[in-house]
Amino acid sequence: MKRLLKILTGRFFAFIVLTLLQLALILAILSNLLERVDLYFSITYVLSGITVFYILSREENPAYKMIWVILLLAVPVFSVPFYIIFGNKRDSKKVARQVALYNQYVRNDDAAEWSSHAREVRERLRSYSRSYSRQSDYILNLTRSCVYDRTSASYYPTGESAFTAILEDMRKATRFILIETFIIDFGYLWDSVLSVLREKVQQRVEVYLLYDDVGTIKNLPSHYQRVLSETGIKAAVFNRLRAHLNPRLNYRDHRKLIIIDGDIGYTGGINIADEYINRKIRFGHWKDTAVRLHGDAVISMTMMFFQQWGFTTKEYIDIHEFSPRTNEPGDGFIQPFGDSPLDTYNIAENAYIQMINHANNYLWLTTPYLILDTQMITALTLASESGVDVRIITPGIPDKWYVHAVSRSHYGQLIRSGVKIYEYTPGFIHAKMFVSDDRAAIVGTTNMDYRSFYLHFECGVAFFNSSVVHQVRNDIQKILSVSRQITEKMVDRTPLVNRFVRNLLKLFSPVL
Repeated sequence: MKRLLKILTGRFFAFIVLTLLQLALILAILSNLLERVDLYFSITYVLSGITVFYILSREENPAYKMIWVILLLAVPVFSVPFYIIFGNKRDSKKVARQVALYNQYVRNDDAAEWSSHAREVRERLRSYSRSYSRQSDYILNLTRSCVYDRTSASYYPTGESAFTAILEDMRKATRFILIETFIIDFGYLWDSVLSVLREKVQQRVEVYLLYDDVGTIKNLPSHYQRVLSETGIKAAVFNRLRAHLNPRLNYRDHRKLIIIDGDIGYTGGINIADEYINRKIRFGHWKDTAVRLHGDAVISMTMMFFQQWGFTTKEYIDIHEFSPRTNEPGDGFIQPFGDSPLDTYNIAENAYIQMINHANNYLWLTTPYLILDTQMITALTLASESGVDVRIITPGIPDKWYVHAVSRSHYGQLIRSGVKIYEYTPGFIHAKMFVSDDRAAIVGTTNMDYRSFYLHFECGVAFFNSSVVHQVRNDIQKILSVSRQITEKMVDRTPLVNRFVRNLLKLFSPVL
């Protein structure tokens, strides 16, 4: 009863109620404006036809377009206003101004891109592998994030080991600390982080904290930003959830970045909550990973942070004051990159697909969600059918049953093409990792689902000829040893009702 009362009095429940009331009011007004119901139906059918034509003419993911086309043709009375409010991604002039500010950081990084050393690093990567050089150039051309060499890298196979290192580095900060996260929850981990941040503020270290409103809405009070600001922390909340009917509500900041003094940067799957370090058990053992960069490459992570900060606060900050002051002996080629829903480029998904296409011997990946579009399914099955050892690890204990049902709906097609599917039996695997041929890896925040690929701000790091590649491979080998392989017989034994539910949810997966 106490938990139910908390839900009913929370901001998220109030948002749902107010949004439904607005939708009901819109439908009522439309019905009352028209003297006859049949006239309303006729007009919505005409509008649905126009909307379908408009959707088909847009450059969007085919699966996303198809589900809206089906809904508009099947139930136009309700789908037309829903699409106008939630489905249409055309941004307002206000958002356009924010995007322009977001892109300012990209344009101002030209000096780094065209420096003689940056060109020399690109040439050496091209000599190492023309395939990975093309992948790196794709990221560079669309994000302006360079590939670096004067950077050391460390890999952390658990959230516990990562946050031990993070707290140690934060305590040594002398200039600034930047934190961007999707989730913050009260508990041991946040108390530990906040204690260090307060201590650093007293030492006149600048602290910036950016967190997503939806990711924290069930955990933090609405006024928590003000509480943090009163301690001297510069805090901002990304895309506050308000009960206004706007497709921009879908944009969420799913990035995880911690940057210390411009020299050290962390990213990976870990948020700031106790389940990520297994002090709170929710879905069995929580498996997550992170990477630490030290050196030149951290400037790209800093750039990503201030892109989001400017988009959220409308404040432009000169990032040159936050540049690295040290560099390290190189650990291969390292390229941090970001992805956003503000453009038409699916950078994270395409980086994954390029790695799949370039694989010659093996391609292993871990993901908490396996909600695939046609391009990704084609890439995975083609690689497997060409003799590449493709392995995918998903959770054994899911956090969302309906998302896991959609993940399992893909198993049959993938397994029949030769892809090996495993479920992590100890619990929930939240790590997002790709590794291929002992030569390349990606570790970051991007799930293999529509929300991460098309609606979220995400980030990751591509590693070529780096020690991190081998560490990721070795860690995935350990994960495989405690995971259950899913066979075609197991898929075929799925009850008919479960298959129907999975396929129904799969149909709507682009808008889940």
